[in-house]
Amino acid sequence: MAQPGTDVIHWITSTPRFVLPIDALKVPKSLVRIAKQVPFEIRFDSAFDRVIRACAQDRSEENPNWISPRMIRAFEELHAKGFAHSVEAFNNGVLVGGLYGVSIGEAFFGESMFSRRELGGSNSSKLCLLELVRTLRVRGFSLLDSQEANDHMQQFGGIEIPFTDYIKRLTAAVARPHAWL
Repeated sequence: MAQPGTDVIHWITSTPRFVLPIDALKVPKSLVRIAKQVPFEIRFDSAFDRVIRACAQDRSEENPNWISPRMIRAFEELHAKGFAHSVEAFNNGVLVGGLYGVSIGEAFFGESMFSRRELGGSNSSKLCLLELVRTLRVRGFSLLDSQEANDHMQQFGGIEIPFTDYIKRLTAAVARPHAWL
């Protein structure tokens, strides 16, 4: 994570580690109803640069931007090499939400997500997450890393696991070669 307002990057390792269950994601009933309405066109990797830049916007004084220009360049390079990916939500052709992360082997490492309510994007990032999990499940992924617990992600049934357990799961997941899509 970059120190807000600078290009200084800190390596942070969360312990315990927060993961989302690919095969047992909890979806709030209200979100199931919204998903059935298909309010957005969901795409993969069609607007990576716009997604990461939207994620890099400050959300509030208490939640400042931690994605620096240097990090954006590094993730864009990972995207060009086929490791970093985005899931995007469009409303009438306008990008209104999305998420991005890194895929290695059978592991996906979620980095950040955003939604633009003012553009009609309420719940767009959540629906991107549902589509990501559905895709990971179908493709046989075994680990969805969300790093640190927060209220937003806990609603989906994420769990904190001891770091030693995480390392075992991580080692197994990245050892299995796997194509993204």
